[in-house]
Order: sequence, then structure tokens, then C-alpha cells
Amino acid sequence: MVKYIRAYIFEILIFAYIFGNAYVLVNQKDYFYPYNMIPVGVIMGYIALFHLQRLVFFLALVTPLAISLKELHITESLDMSLPSEPIMIVIMLLYIFNEMSSGITDKKFIRHPLTTIIIIQLLWMLVTSFTSSDIVVSIKFLISRLWFVFSCYVIMPFLFKDRENLIRFILCYATGLFIVIGITTVKHAAFNFNDKAADWIVSPFYNDHTAYGAAIAMFLPVTFVFLIMKKVSPAIRIYSLILFFALALGLVLSFARASWLSLVVCMGILVTLLLGIRFRVLLLTFLVSGILFYAFQTEILIALGRNNTDAEGGFANNVESVTNISTDASNLERLNRWSCAMRMFEDKPVFGWGPGTYMFKYAPYQLSREKTIISTNFGTNGNAHSEYLGPLAEQGLPGMLIMLFLLLYTTSLGYRLTYSMKERDDKLLVIAIFLGLMSYLIHGFLNNFLDTDKLSLPFWAFLAALVTFDLYYPKKELR
Repeated sequence: MVKYIRAYIFEILIFAYIFGNAYVLVNQKDYFYPYNMIPVGVIMGYIALFHLQRLVFFLALVTPLAISLKELHITESLDMSLPSEPIMIVIMLLYIFNEMSSGITDKKFIRHPLTTIIIIQLLWMLVTSFTSSDIVVSIKFLISRLWFVFSCYVIMPFLFKDRENLIRFILCYATGLFIVIGITTVKHAAFNFNDKAADWIVSPFYNDHTAYGAAIAMFLPVTFVFLIMKKVSPAIRIYSLILFFALALGLVLSFARASWLSLVVCMGILVTLLLGIRFRVLLLTFLVSGILFYAFQTEILIALGRNNTDAEGGFANNVESVTNISTDASNLERLNRWSCAMRMFEDKPVFGWGPGTYMFKYAPYQLSREKTIISTNFGTNGNAHSEYLGPLAEQGLPGMLIMLFLLLYTTSLGYRLTYSMKERDDKLLVIAIFLGLMSYLIHGFLNNFLDTDKLSLPFWAFLAALVTFDLYYPKKELR
């Protein structure tokens, strides 16, 4: 009997699963989705153990296509994107196991300044989770950040030491995004590409058109660079051309003004890179500009207040409405959220209210004169709309300073690597990844999406790519 079972074990398991599924469907319908995740989990576990590299590429491909439990109407309390976040958890656990048993991480990577900043950020999030106004929410937020960092940053140098793997990873994510753009564009066409429809047409893949636009903006530079790299096959070059035009179309039709603005700023950064301007010169220029803005803020705000163009009536109006802080509801709501973050910071300046708690705590800090037609007291319309003011409210002044250090060091590293890479293709790839990162870090002044898998994966992976270039790729001496 044992011999017979061993010979037909696979068939027996298949029939057992089918009969079990029939039983669940008839008698335990509430467990239908969890039960049917069992084979997915088994397959993911097998791939993770024996083909981890392929699993990471698969993760990149499916992340843009992932759908949250809330979108599937499975749960309203615990939200998670399927299948991306379970895969991230598997990768994190597998990495921790390997690290504890074999010590697989290169010490140079751990000691890199960018990794140090990220570790400090995670440690401070741990501290502020224990001082949080809602410890359960903060611990959940911290745990999700951990699986983002482990699966999208810590694991990546093992792949990215090989440039071909980095290219494959980028193409996998861009392919998933390409599919989303295709589906979204077809749906959008039924509404004559109306700008208001763009707000919700990206569902169920993205819950917000601004997150959709931010993801597209990150991958436009890299798909363009593949067209001019020498060590890229003609097939990849042709496919990259298709991806580039699809991404450009998707960005325009997203009506995500913050993403448009971030790419305009990135074009300015590209000009400085081509001119060979050093980061310290730009930093000094930025500081002087900040001082001038502070000195003339009244005059500047009065000038902005004269803009009454709303984000309606087409592409041109959307562009012009970016600086409308008098009648545009979206812009005014951002100002409302930022003001709430500042008031929350004043009450808890050191430890903040706790990671992930802003949306549940900001409502009492709204002033009636600052509310808009889209304001809410229920935490249903997003967070602080800033990757810098959000941590200020949730993790106090140290939280915001850590994020600003991350911004400054990433910018400095991007400029240094651009001028020091030895091979032409490596230099082009560094520039593209750096611009993709900067598009998000600039976008981060207006929105925050690092609590989602859609933006966390490319953000942390691009940071890992820069660190990998810094540590393992040939460089020339700088004067």
C-alpha cells in the first residue's frame, strides 16, 4: 500500500484537493478563498526554495497587477495585495532564515551609508511604534515596511550584481505596468478619456490615479535608456520602444499632475548631470532659493492665489491648475492635510502619533476654513499627502529628518555615481535609475505611497540598484 501511495502521490494530492475544494464550496463558503490559496502557497514555497531569482522576477511582474483584499471585497479590516505581498513575506522569511543559518549578506552592503540610514529609519519606527497612540496600527505598519525593505531592497544586490538581471527586473515590472496601462486605456476610452474618470478608472489595480502616475514616471527614464544602451539586444530595444510610448501615453492619460511636475524637475536634473554640475553646487543653490522663498513668501502666495484654473477641460487646464491654491479642491485638500500634519507635530514633536496613525488621528486637527468639498473625518481619502510631513506627524521631528537625509544622500550618491561609472552602459543605467528615484522623491512632497507594494517595490529596488553600482561595478577615479 505504501509503495502504491508513493507511486501515485501527486494524483492522490490533486484528487484530495479537488474533493476538499468541493466540500468547502458547499459547506464552508467563507473559507473558499483561503483554501484556494493553498496550492499558490505551495508553488510559491517551492519556487522560493529552489528558484528564488525567478520568484523575484515574478514578483516584479505581478506587483502592478496585484489587487487588494478590499478591492476583492474579501475583508474591510485587514488589507493586503494579492499575490504580491504574500510573495514578499515568503522572500523576507526565507532571507532571514538563510541569514541566520549562513550569514549570506555582504558586510559592505550592511555598512553602506544608505543601508545605515534605512536601518536607523526602521529602528526609529520601532521606537515610535511603542509610543504610538495606536500600537496595533503602528506595529502592522512597521511589519509591512519590513517585508517591503527585505524583499525589495536587502535581497536585490544578489541579483543586481549582474547587469542583465537588473534589466530583466525592470522589464518585468514595466511589462506588468504595460498590461495595466492597456486595460486602463481601453476602459478610459469608453468615457472619452475624461479627466474625472481618470480618478477611478485605474481600479482595481491602483486605488488612486496619482499612484498610477507615480509608478509610470519612475519607469519612463529606464525604458528610454534601454534604447540607447550598446549592450542591449535588438529585441529588448524594440520592446523598450513599445514600453516607452505606452508608458508616455499612460502618464498623459493618468492626469496625475504631481507626476508630470516631478518629470519636469527630473528633466532639469538631467540637464545638470549633462553639464557636469556637482551636487554641492546644487545644494547651495537650493538653500539660497529656499531662503529667497521664505523672504518673499507673501508675494509668491499672492501671485499663486490669482490662478483660478481648475483641473477640468483637458490637458492644458490640468497643467495650469498645478499652482492653483485658491479654487482647486485637490490642491486645497493637500494644504489642509499638510496643516493638520503640522498641528499634530506641535502636539507630539518628538515621537509623533505613531507610524500609520495619521489617517485615524488628523480629523480633529482640521479647521473649518481649510476644509474642502472632498474633506472627510473618516480617514478614507488617503494620508498626509507627503513622504516628509507624514513622518513628521507620525514619527516626530526625527522621522522627517531621517527621510530628508535619505533624500539628500540618495541625490548625492546619484550625482557621484553618474560621474564615476567607468562603462558607458552602466553610466546610462545609473542616470535612468537615479532619475526614476528622483521622480518619486520629488513626487513625495505632494503624495505618499511607500505604504503600498506598487511603489515600494520600485523605490527600494532602485535604491538597492544604486548601492550595488556603488559597491560592485567598475568606477573611474574622480578628480
